Amino acid sequence: MELKGDREIAVPRSQVWEGLNDPEVLLKSIPGCQEFTGSMEEGYTVKVTQKIGPVKATFKGRVEMEDINPENSYTLKGEAKAGAAGMGSGKARVKLTDTDSGTFLEYDVDAKVGGKIAQLGSRLIGGVAKKLADKFFTEFQKVVEEKNPQ
Repeated sequence: MELKGDREIAVPRSQVWEGLNDPEVLLKSIPGCQEFTGSMEEGYTVKVTQKIGPVKATFKGRVEMEDINPENSYTLKGEAKAGAAGMGSGKARVKLTDTDSGTFLEYDVDAKVGGKIAQLGSRLIGGVAKKLADKFFTEFQKVVEEKNPQ
């Protein structure tokens, strides 16, 4: 499943980059996130609870960064498991560019799911994934802009 999107954030690129690498900001921004610890250099441990159709599951996993170009772009690579409910893995490429009013953030995600969750069907999963991505970036934008008022 692939997702692409973008968002304009009304703070300088350096502050958006800082937010993308701040476990506290990410914990507040990821829907259902209960734990987000670690560092960019060592990778992060995550725990997220989500309801996808009739399946509610708690995913535990790891996120690492690759292709890091500070304040410009990176690739997030992650994998999480939720026991019998299934698993998920994926990569997300994030790119930042300057605009007159702040920062333009673009993302391109390629994700895969398995187990009971995969049995729900790609249409349902795709809709949920898009909704969660929109929620994440809406909340991320709010947290970063509140933390760094212009």
